[in-house]
Amino acid sequence: MPSSGTGKAILASILLGASCGMLGCFVVVRRMALMGDAVSHAVLPGVVAGLVWSVDRNPFVIFTLASISGILGAGVVQMLMKTTRLKSDAALGIVLAVFFAAGVVWQSKEKSATAGVLHFLYGNASSIDQNDLLMMLVTSVLIAVVVWLLLRPLLVVSFDAAYAMSLGYPVKFLNALFYTLLSFSVVVALQAVGVILVSAMLITPAATAYLLTDRFKPMLLWSMTFGILSGLAGCWVSMSYNKMSTGSVIALAATAFFALFYFVAPRHGILVKYIRVAKRKSRTHRENLLKEIYSILERKEFARESVSLKSLSERRRQTLEATQKDALILQKYALADYSEENRSLQLSEKGWRRAMEIVRNHRLWELYLTRQADYAEDHVHDDAEKIEHVLGAEIVEMLERDLDFPEVDPHGKPIPRPQSEVVFVEPKKRASQLVNPNKN
Repeated sequence: MPSSGTGKAILASILLGASCGMLGCFVVVRRMALMGDAVSHAVLPGVVAGLVWSVDRNPFVIFTLASISGILGAGVVQMLMKTTRLKSDAALGIVLAVFFAAGVVWQSKEKSATAGVLHFLYGNASSIDQNDLLMMLVTSVLIAVVVWLLLRPLLVVSFDAAYAMSLGYPVKFLNALFYTLLSFSVVVALQAVGVILVSAMLITPAATAYLLTDRFKPMLLWSMTFGILSGLAGCWVSMSYNKMSTGSVIALAATAFFALFYFVAPRHGILVKYIRVAKRKSRTHRENLLKEIYSILERKEFARESVSLKSLSERRRQTLEATQKDALILQKYALADYSEENRSLQLSEKGWRRAMEIVRNHRLWELYLTRQADYAEDHVHDDAEKIEHVLGAEIVEMLERDLDFPEVDPHGKPIPRPQSEVVFVEPKKRASQLVNPNKN
């Protein structure tokens, strides 16, 4: 059975993870990560004031004064940005340093507040009592209710304040409300995480969630989940090893989640991106091989169905061994049949279709550049080499309509017919269709 203190610490970790996770998403999409750090440092004078002026160190008094200090810090940032030429990063840096320095100086003069301030600086989940937990619960519920009721306005303001104003949203009020909620969430997390590292709970879970989804509502849920899990993991480790700072361990746990999904996130992870790039390079290589084979056959007016490895290696300016490896790759993907005996390569039906698509894309794009973009005929090849692999069916159809269904490219070479118009029958008849694209 967990002790009463352990249960309170666990509940506190859940509450701070949920509240920081929610507002952290708005901080990330607003691209104001330093704002969380500035507000967390700006609350220190309010914490010291609460410890000095409240005889019984009432958590609600400390919370109120710390929140006022945080809101004041955010207000000073906005004032500096409006009344000076300073950008947001400079204003945030000034406020962060000045408010934190003021809190440290005040604390150093009030020795009775030193022990309490250390809890708020570095975090100590085990010191949370019933009143602290109640205050955290009320504040977290308040943040959740406000975010749920005003999700759309807050989201629109976060992405585009000018557009929000055109819709009639009270942008100034919503911004003030956001900074107030941000101050609340920072103060909620102070005793567990500490002033110095509370920004980690605001930014890191939201940044991890940002790697997993491109939609805001799922991002909110993921961010809250990572915030809660980080709080629980950090709380458990710090309470298992008494010498460890709670805030530091929670911040490291949040960073561990981020590091994990930085590599394995399904869409934006580094490993997934590497695999996707490798697959794209492999596909481009295969398609270039198909195009080269098509060009060799076209130059011989499709008199034969196969090409020799020697002719392909000469065209690609590579060794026979490398060309043989390429032939085996095409055979692996059922794009061609390789004859070891004849040292030749013959495209399959699937290979013919894809070769025609690539050549068609290439020549249509060359024609588009010369007609619509006024490119010189001898300057279109390199651009077409890049775009031919990414043109989709809709774009190709649009190009055909804009170009009035052309038959030849700028160099006089026939543009293959769409794959839906080609019936794959005997080799000679197929060659006839390719050479004479308009012949029935």
